[in-house]
Amino acid sequence: MEVKVSWNGPSGMSFRAETGSGHMVNMDGAPEGGGHNLAPRPMEMVLLGTGGCTAYDVVLILKRGREDVRGCEATLKAERADTDPKVFTKIHFHFVVTGRNLKTTAVERAVSLSHEKYCSASIMLAKMAEITHSFEIVEG
Repeated sequence: MEVKVSWNGPSGMSFRAETGSGHMVNMDGAPEGGGHNLAPRPMEMVLLGTGGCTAYDVVLILKRGREDVRGCEATLKAERADTDPKVFTKIHFHFVVTGRNLKTTAVERAVSLSHEKYCSASIMLAKMAEITHSFEIVEG
């Protein structure tokens, strides 16, 4: 896996990133850090990627278990250290899984398997941060 991150120039702290799969993403810093607040912060991108990784797992596990999953949202709330390096110290994942006749045990299993076995991002962050998760099921 490879990505390329390039600074957009001397007028701020924005960067463009190109993924190995050919996709472009912009990032920017906060105004107090010289940025213009035009795109997500790099650490927000870490959370976004982690949320995508684990939501992907949850949906895939439920589909493979023949559950009638129709939607999945993951909201991540994180706390960071007060001093540099401002690593994540706590991350809470809350899943809202929508489907028809979803079994609580199946959703609980999917979330646990993602965090304990499959989601490389959340497993990596768990080496630094306290990871917690919750979920709710919406019929629909």
